[in-house]
Amino acid sequence: WRASPGELRGGVRPLAAPGVLRPTSRQAAGRPVVASEWAEEPRIRIGHGFDIHRMAPKGDPEVGGPVIIGGVTFEDLDLGIVAHSDGDVVYHSVVDAIFGALTLPDIGQFFPDTDPRWKGAPSDVFMEEAWRQMDARGYRVGNVDVTIIAQAPRMMDKKHPLAEPGKPYDHKLAMVDNVAALLGCPTGRVNIKARTHENVDAVGEKRAVSCHVVAVLERKP
Repeated sequence: WRASPGELRGGVRPLAAPGVLRPTSRQAAGRPVVASEWAEEPRIRIGHGFDIHRMAPKGDPEVGGPVIIGGVTFEDLDLGIVAHSDGDVVYHSVVDAIFGALTLPDIGQFFPDTDPRWKGAPSDVFMEEAWRQMDARGYRVGNVDVTIIAQAPRMMDKKHPLAEPGKPYDHKLAMVDNVAALLGCPTGRVNIKARTHENVDAVGEKRAVSCHVVAVLERKP
């Protein structure tokens, strides 16, 4: 199936209509799926999310704003993000991981870049919708594992005002707090790692930033 812009299964529009999206039934290979076999939701669900956004020098007409990663704004970076929304690769990847775990459409179908409502939108809005879908289906975060891939900005910042001698400021700590707050879970359920791309390809040349996320959802007690 294919959703028209701004629409999803059953005509449900995110943030505009109540209800929780559920996947349509499918024909299993070789035989029909018997409904009673799948009557209960599984105890855990696992999803993967990926996102990548281009970066360009500030002043470039394509730049929509500063680089924001995991809710942390890198104002001092001489690059900006090229994206329809605020382009937060961590939040977008987390959202897609949760949607994937719930077998829902991806973030681009929930919040299409053809819809002017999402132009410059803060990605908190997308995270809140992911939490709403997860909660209404009876799940909570088991754990979320994030890997940021970026040559710039640096996640460990020696020049940050709060850095100490021999101890760079770790932006990932604030990102963990942000993700946990938006998903309503303890910070111990969220892990954020970061690595460079060894100067290879667009990410390594500081022309893009990307992120992978694996999310485990568990049934609420």
